Amino acid sequence: MFRRLAAETGTAIARFERKYHTTSLKTKLLRNLVGTSAFYTWRCIAGVHRSANNMSTLETLNFDNLALRSLPIDSEKEVFTRQVSGACFSKINLSPVENPTLVCHSLSALSLLDLKETEVQEKNFCEYFAGNKLIPGSEPAAHCYCGHQFGYFSGQLGDGAAMYLGEVVNKKGERWEIQLKGSGLTPFSRTADGRKVLRSTIREFLCSEAIHNLGIPTTRAGTCVTSDTRVVRDIFYDGHPIQERCTIVLRIAPTFLRFGSFEIFKPMDPETGRKGPSVGKTDILIQMLDYTVETFYTEIWDRLKEDKQKMYLEFFREVVKRTGRLVAEWQCVGWCHGVLNTDNMSICGVTIDYGPYGFMDRYDPDFICNASDDGGRYTYQKQPEICKWNCQKLAEAIQEAIPLSETEKELGIFDEEFSRHYTQKMRKKLGLLKTELQEDGLLVEKLLETMKTTGADFTNTFRCLSRLPLPGNTDYDSAVAEVTEYILSQCATVEELKLSCKPTMDPRQLQMFMMLMQTNPGLLNALGRGLSAFVKEIEKMEKAKHLQDLTQKSKQEEDKKLWTEWLTQYTERLKLEVKDCSDLESATKQRSEVMNSVNPRFILRNYIAENAIKAAEKGDYSEVQRVLKLLENPFSEAVDLGSFSGLSLGGSTSTTDSDSAGAAGPSSGASKGDNSQTCGEAISYDCKPPEWAQGLRVT
Repeated sequence: MFRRLAAETGTAIARFERKYHTTSLKTKLLRNLVGTSAFYTWRCIAGVHRSANNMSTLETLNFDNLALRSLPIDSEKEVFTRQVSGACFSKINLSPVENPTLVCHSLSALSLLDLKETEVQEKNFCEYFAGNKLIPGSEPAAHCYCGHQFGYFSGQLGDGAAMYLGEVVNKKGERWEIQLKGSGLTPFSRTADGRKVLRSTIREFLCSEAIHNLGIPTTRAGTCVTSDTRVVRDIFYDGHPIQERCTIVLRIAPTFLRFGSFEIFKPMDPETGRKGPSVGKTDILIQMLDYTVETFYTEIWDRLKEDKQKMYLEFFREVVKRTGRLVAEWQCVGWCHGVLNTDNMSICGVTIDYGPYGFMDRYDPDFICNASDDGGRYTYQKQPEICKWNCQKLAEAIQEAIPLSETEKELGIFDEEFSRHYTQKMRKKLGLLKTELQEDGLLVEKLLETMKTTGADFTNTFRCLSRLPLPGNTDYDSAVAEVTEYILSQCATVEELKLSCKPTMDPRQLQMFMMLMQTNPGLLNALGRGLSAFVKEIEKMEKAKHLQDLTQKSKQEEDKKLWTEWLTQYTERLKLEVKDCSDLESATKQRSEVMNSVNPRFILRNYIAENAIKAAEKGDYSEVQRVLKLLENPFSEAVDLGSFSGLSLGGSTSTTDSDSAGAAGPSSGASKGDNSQTCGEAISYDCKPPEWAQGLRVT
C-alpha cells in the first residue's frame, strides 16, 4: 500500500512542480519524505497545493472520512453477498471498467470539491471517476441500510451498486461525501451485478443538476463516465436482453444517510417476516443518531447535547420539516420521484436516488412516472402523504432511542410545513405578491382543476401567466386574449387523451381479472397491487368510452370556455394587487420577474432526456452536454439555444462503435416508445411533448 502511495505521491509532486514551475525547498523536502512516510507526505502535498492555489487537484483533495471513523465497519474483508450485522459500512474494492470515457461533467458540482476545469483534462480524470484508480485519501466502502419498498419492509438493502469514496472538506469548510454509482459488486448487490448503464446514468446525471438549478435541495452529479465494459439488460422484461455499456456517475451530497439507514435495527416485520440485520443493537443506533445530529444538525447538537431526549426529538422535528418543504417544492414544479421508499429518503431533506422519475407534461394529479408502480402508490398527488408516512417509519426506526409516543406527536408538523411552503410558492407562481387572501388557495385549486379537465401542460401554463400585465395597463385585454390562445395550444388534443387511455396491462392478465370479478370477486382483494392496477385499467376503459364521440372542435370550445372563466377570476384577484399602486409599470415588471424566477421555462421532460440518450448510445455525447447547459438556466428567457451547437466536452471524445449497446430499439432508463424517426433531430426544449414521445414509459 505504501509503495503505491509513494508512487502516487511522486506523481502529485511532479504535477505540482509543473503547475507552478517550481523546485522549491519545500517540494524537494517533500520528495525526500516519499521514501519514509508516503501517507503523511501526501497530506503535506495536499496542504501545500491548496495554500498555493486555493484549489485542489484530484491527488490533493482534502479527504476527512468522518463517517468511517465514527460508525462501525464490517469486520469481513471479502466482498460477497451477505447479511451485514453490527455495522454501518463494509469496505470494498475497486471494480475497473475498460476504456473509461467522459460523457459529461458539471463544473459547478465539481467546484464543491474545489476542483477546477483544468482537472477534467488530466489523463487520470476518467480513471478516478470510473473506479479504475483510487483517489489518494479515499476509502471505498458500501453503506448498509434497509427499507420499506412499496409499503412493505424488505429487510437489508444497502449500496448494491454504489461506492462511498470518502468525504471532502472544501476551502469553505463544507463537508461533501462523494460516491460512485454503478461501480460494481458490494456485499449488498444481492443477485445483481452492481452496475448501471448509459441510459439510466444519463437520466440521473441530468436530473440531479436540473433539480439543483430549479433551487430544490438535492444530491449533485459531478461526472458521467461510460466504458466499453458490457452488461446484459432485459430493458422491458420481455425476453429480449441486450448488451449495454457500464456507466458510472459521481454523486455528491452532505451525506447519503437515509431513513432506511436507521431501519437496520427493525425487529421482525409481521407482514413480511423480515428484520434488520442489526436488530437489538441499540448502542449502534445511539452512535448513529449522535453522529448524524452532531455532523449535519450542528445547531441542535450544540444547544441540546446535554439532554439527548430533547435533542433526538428536535432532530426528528427538523427532519420532518425539511421533508415537508422538499415535497412541496416537488409539487410546485410538477416533479415525481417515482420510488418514494424509505431507503430513498434523505436524512438531510434533499432529493436522493434518481430512478424512474418524471416531470409532468399534461397536468394529471394521478400521474405515475414509474411504469412499474402498477398500483399507483407513488402518484403525483400522493407524494406528500407518502413522505409523511415515511417520516412515521423513521419514528418507528429510532424508537429504541426515543419513545414513539414522543415522535408521533410531532408528525403534524409535516402538514403545517408542507402547506405553508406550498402556499407561499404557489402565490409567487401566480404573481400574488402584495396581498394575501384565504381565497387564494381556492384560486389555485380551480386552476389545477381547469388544467386537469383540459389536459393543459403544467409547466407552460404557469410560465405563460407572467405575460399578463397587471390590470390597468392599456394592453391588458389583448394580453389576456394572447395568453388564452397560448394556453389552448398547450391543452391535450382528443387523440392525445385517447392515447393516454390505452391499456397498459397485458391483455391476458386483464382478461383473468375480468373473469375473477364476475365469478369470484372475493379473491380480488388478495391480489394487492395487482388489484389496484386492474382498477386503474377499468377507469381508463370508462374514460375511453366517454372520449369516443368527442370531436376536437367541441373540446376546443369547451376548453376555451373553462379557461375564460378562470382567467376572469384571476383578473379580479389581480385587481387587488394594484389597489393603491402608484407605479403600475414598476409593479408589473416586479411581478413578471418574480413569476419567471419560480416558473421554469425548461424542465427535463422525458422526450428531452430520451433524445440525449439516443444520441449518446450512438456515440454522440454533445446532446447530453447541450441539455445540461440548458438546464443550468431553467428560468431564462434569454437562453440562446443556437450557442450550444459547438460545445466542447472538455477534451473527451467518444470511442463508442456503431453497434453501441442499446442503439437498436427504444430505451430510456428504461423508457419505451417508437421514436426512431425523430430522436437525434432538432427538437424544441420548451414545448409539450411531440407526438413520438406520447408512448414513452419509464420503469
